[in-house]
Amino acid sequence: MEQTKHHFPMGFYVCSLSFTFERLAYYAAKWGISIFVVVSAAQGGLGLSQAQGALFSSFLVAFTYITPVIGGFIADRWASPRKLVPLGELLMALGYFCAWKANGKGMLIIMILLIAIGTGFFKGNVSGIQGRQFPDADSEFLDTVFSWQYSFVNIGSFFGTTFLTLLATQTSLGYRGMFFVCGIFLLIDLAWWLIGQKHLGDAGVKPFLVDNRVEDAEKADVKEEKTPLTQVEKNRVTAILLVTLLSGVFWLVWYMAYLPVYYKFGPADQGGLAWANWNIGSFTMPTSWFDSANGLLCIVGCPIFAKIWSTLDKKGKDWSFFTKLGFGILVLGICVAVMTLAGVLSHEGKTPVGVWVIFLSAFFMTLGEVVFSPLGNSFISKYAPKSLLGTLLGVWPLIIFFAGLIYGPLYNLMDKFDFIKAYGLLAIIILVIGLLIMPFGKKFNNWIHADEL
Repeated sequence: MEQTKHHFPMGFYVCSLSFTFERLAYYAAKWGISIFVVVSAAQGGLGLSQAQGALFSSFLVAFTYITPVIGGFIADRWASPRKLVPLGELLMALGYFCAWKANGKGMLIIMILLIAIGTGFFKGNVSGIQGRQFPDADSEFLDTVFSWQYSFVNIGSFFGTTFLTLLATQTSLGYRGMFFVCGIFLLIDLAWWLIGQKHLGDAGVKPFLVDNRVEDAEKADVKEEKTPLTQVEKNRVTAILLVTLLSGVFWLVWYMAYLPVYYKFGPADQGGLAWANWNIGSFTMPTSWFDSANGLLCIVGCPIFAKIWSTLDKKGKDWSFFTKLGFGILVLGICVAVMTLAGVLSHEGKTPVGVWVIFLSAFFMTLGEVVFSPLGNSFISKYAPKSLLGTLLGVWPLIIFFAGLIYGPLYNLMDKFDFIKAYGLLAIIILVIGLLIMPFGKKFNNWIHADEL
């Protein structure tokens, strides 16, 4: 298949827009379940505690990160990825329809299970099919393909949290109606995929490891894979595990930054304690616009930092991935510090703070994310031994699963203490971790490049 850096085949848009529709619904629902659980029945919710809302939010995030590992394993060996994708879209639609009709925790648990299983069949397999549309592309062009796909993901996130969530807060449809529309978007996504798959060629028709190109490549690598790891390769495996573990710390705190926005600073009619003023005249912003700020800043920031790293690399001054991770954690610490400051300025709700402080924390949260997050899979692909590449790529989302599983219970534990002291201490810990990591960037690079010294 012939392509240039400025032209993609129609199949690229089939895969990329599938992500846009799916992420639009997912990010609206990720915000919605946190609020729907908490607001009163009179306001269209379930009227449960904020602790319950934090747990449901945590479970939705966690299980939608672990199931793509399982779905990818199935698609690698046994089932056609092209058939798993529409099955995933249908299951996710049913999950959102369960939330539409939910009258208690049981239906929300079913919702999470259906969305998680559906995401497992959908997420990694669409990316796998995308990549196989460009069998002869070099790594630079594939980086371009997936960078643009990442933009489509963030466009879906931005529109879902900015506009779809208004159905919950500004119309009579309420939260249930918003979940219903999320389900409709997944059915639209299903139709888009079924109609558009004729443009995908033979990509994803067979299980990925049955694909002749992959099979031939694997046979060629068998001898190399059986060779014991060298000391440098062992160093690199250790380095990958270390940065993966530290990225888990980042994502744990990153997700925890959302919950005070919803439950402390959010408006009372959205389940919050109104520590911040979200009003623009008579219009009350939904707290999902905090999520929107993250999506928009990712769309703007990722290309900027890609250009920065490329320029530094050409000059031989690029930061090591370890330094970038440390800087990302440091900036995330500033995000938590700003949120703590918002608590101080509001006197914990006595004098609601301007919402600009909340959006300032969103800026630092996103800055920390775009510095290192888009480079994680690239780092692993570059340095992992071939015999362990699939395993180590699987560990990256696995650590986010654990971060997602923990952040809700950890927030509930911290909520038993004074917010300013608890989040102030968290900010100090994260700032210190970031400051301790950054100076070791050069030694880290020397460690994984010992064979080149």
